[in-house]
Amino acid sequence: MKTITVSGAVILRTNAESGKREIFATQRGYGDWKGWWEFPGGKIEEGETPEQCIEREIREELSAQVHAQKIIGTVDYDYPAFHLTMHCILCTLESGRLELLEHENALWLTRETLHSVKWLPADELILDKITEML
Repeated sequence: MKTITVSGAVILRTNAESGKREIFATQRGYGDWKGWWEFPGGKIEEGETPEQCIEREIREELSAQVHAQKIIGTVDYDYPAFHLTMHCILCTLESGRLELLEHENALWLTRETLHSVKWLPADELILDKITEML
């Protein structure tokens, strides 16, 4: 089975109005998993670290600059056509506005709303860790 290694951005912020911590989630707008929710990101290119990958991917997908702070977990999941290894990286928004260039929709989710969307199976595996952070 083919293995795909990716980085996923767990972009964390504190909402100025509510004071609650939130994470950014995007809804896929294409492919077999269209309509499902995920942490934005993509494939790690040869010679790239997971952190370099996520900073590049967020520039390409969301037209914004993030700072990759640290890997908070690595998820392995067998999809029907491939094995996925996803490095989940805690990020902060450095500059720019998160613009949807490839995704259908996006939400800032709190601890209370984290499970209100239909997550991709691999992304679901890191939600307990993220709940602890929120």
